[in-house]
Amino acid sequence: MEESAKYAEQLATQLRKGFLVYCVLRVCSHEPKYTSDIIRTLSEAEMVVVEGTIYPLLSRLQKDGLLTHEWQESEQGPPRKYYKITDFGKDVMDQVTKKIASLNATLKKL
Repeated sequence: MEESAKYAEQLATQLRKGFLVYCVLRVCSHEPKYTSDIIRTLSEAEMVVVEGTIYPLLSRLQKDGLLTHEWQESEQGPPRKYYKITDFGKDVMDQVTKKIASLNATLKKL
């Protein structure tokens, strides 16, 4: 891989990491979501993420107060942990939505 492609990939990776938090908040903002449902929804939107990435992220978002979880009975085994956005998480998501719109406007001007 040529040097410019490597550099571009590094930048894209940084952007994806920051954007992933926002995407998870969006996914969990409609209704409580099970981890595999979060991964599937992101994948369907072409945001590829693996379990090894999502579990630590969900834990961090809970620790930071943006997500909470509830246990729901499962027909296929033990109860499952479903994640949902908190009021603080909604506020953060709304603020980031505005920031993304502003950044998008800037990019269009450039």
